[in-house]
Amino acid sequence: MTSSSDADPRLVASIRELLAARDADKTICPSEAARAVGGEQWRDLMPAAREAAHELVGLGEVEVTQRGEVVDVITARGPVRIRRAR
Repeated sequence: MTSSSDADPRLVASIRELLAARDADKTICPSEAARAVGGEQWRDLMPAAREAAHELVGLGEVEVTQRGEVVDVITARGPVRIRRAR
């Protein structure tokens, strides 16, 4: 399956790598991917990190949660977590 998204491929890869390094039931924060790619300038990458998570949701690879409930990362306000799709 492919995506037509304009998501930053570095952030998509970072999310995949971070989740692969964790136990299957663990989550990551989008900021972890932003930090891995952007270093000191990670905050500027937060919208792009959410877009990368959105692309991976569309591919069926991940789910985005807030307070343990699956949410739409595009409309969710506040902190979210990313986990492998169940």
